[in-house]
Amino acid sequence: MTPPLIAVLNGPNLNLLGTRQPDIYGAATLDDVEALCAETAEALGLAIDFRQTNGEGELITWVQECRGRAAGIVINPAGYSHTSIALMDSLKAVGLPVVEVHISNIHRREDFRHHSYVSLAATGVIAGLGIRGYALALRAMAELLAEEGAA
Repeated sequence: MTPPLIAVLNGPNLNLLGTRQPDIYGAATLDDVEALCAETAEALGLAIDFRQTNGEGELITWVQECRGRAAGIVINPAGYSHTSIALMDSLKAVGLPVVEVHISNIHRREDFRHHSYVSLAATGVIAGLGIRGYALALRAMAELLAEEGAA
């Protein structure tokens, strides 16, 4: 049996993890995040498609491609959380469970970061737990899929 595919999508500037504001985002790199996700997914019997882009349109295209291909989406929309209605619309349109992840606690930061359009499309949100939030998101996704009978 083929394991359920989870798209792990990452938005702008996450390619700079490890060097960009380590006091906020930590020392882990995007490669470290991908390794953590791969290890967690394997332990949970999931497959992942891990991607990062700085382009809003590309991120939306990837979300749309999940319809009929993926069982769920784990997304760190980064700055697009607070600005992209189009991303929110695409997540709603695909009709999949979505877990939104933020490495930092967006509610302890600047006021404009307190609102996420993506949260309006998300089944759940994990924020402020560093990169371990990705592993928690995959665990939550596995449980959601099991509840739906998809896993």
